Amino acid sequence: MKVRSLLSYCILFLVTFSLAVGCVNPAVYIKTTNEADSTASSVSANAVRLGFSAWPGWFPWQIAQEQGIFKANNVPVDLKWFDGYLESINTLTAGQIDANSQTLGDTVNSVAGGADKVIVLVNDNSTGNDKVIVREGINSVADLKGKKVAAEEGTVDHFLLLLGLKKAGLSPKDIQFVPLETGQAAAAFVGGQVDAVAVFAPFTTQALKRQGSKELFSSKDFPGAISDHLVVSRKFLQENPEQIQALVNSWFATLDYMQKNPEQSYEIMAKRAGVPISEYKQYADGTRIFTIEENLTAFQPGNNLNSLQFAAQEMSKFLMEVGLAKTQPDISKIFDDRFVKAYAEQVKKS
Repeated sequence: MKVRSLLSYCILFLVTFSLAVGCVNPAVYIKTTNEADSTASSVSANAVRLGFSAWPGWFPWQIAQEQGIFKANNVPVDLKWFDGYLESINTLTAGQIDANSQTLGDTVNSVAGGADKVIVLVNDNSTGNDKVIVREGINSVADLKGKKVAAEEGTVDHFLLLLGLKKAGLSPKDIQFVPLETGQAAAAFVGGQVDAVAVFAPFTTQALKRQGSKELFSSKDFPGAISDHLVVSRKFLQENPEQIQALVNSWFATLDYMQKNPEQSYEIMAKRAGVPISEYKQYADGTRIFTIEENLTAFQPGNNLNSLQFAAQEMSKFLMEVGLAKTQPDISKIFDDRFVKAYAEQVKKS
């Protein structure tokens, strides 16, 4: 599966709410999440077209659909599954869906390219499911100097790689960077064509099959560096704020359902991921789903990566440094926290 990541959801989250919290022509790959595409015709013409792909922070949308949570919140949703994560981003940019599940970095990258998108909800932070994996004999980041390192250029894992280099006093010029699509990057590493690779799960598992390979560092070492969100087009936001509110409300209602029904939640998400529940659970702790309180905090200004505004600034610098953005992206209008604030107020009153 070409995906941003395999489902990886913290087991403890499903037991306790304390843990509840990176192209092709977009026209050819949109799918409904139902196994039979014939059910698509039953979707309301006024339904919100919501895209998602295989990452743990986004699989709860499948639960919301199957358990009638969207319906309970009075929002018709046409949930679109994408085998390719980057395809979902292009589809939102093309206006063929109204909302999408995507990373902060990729949203900033889209804005740099001229797209007008808005982040309205934090789904999660990656806390270990994005990794830099190395061959035998490489024991420190300094050992990467002069080595061939593969990653999908411009993605969050490329960003993670550069963060690790910077922390160790190295620059991008100190390595031989090999730009490859994530699945190809993992295969190249296993095949001995490169010395290291930056990938996300399940490609992490694939990469670690190379004899003697090991994790050098991960997103766990850079809290807040890789965050995942509900992103909408500005046009849709301006015309349908009540539907966005209903989506946000549905999200948090889904988290409540997951807390109360962990095993059923596992079954639904593992099925959508196409993996056994036992394999699914191997990725525990690699993703932290955000509570409403953590959402409110993330939208506030700050001086580290836990602040979305600060993280977006750092991502903008990254895009400029690697040449993926010709001009500084305008990130002043990409955050809108009114919907999470409204939900929080609703909870207080209830």
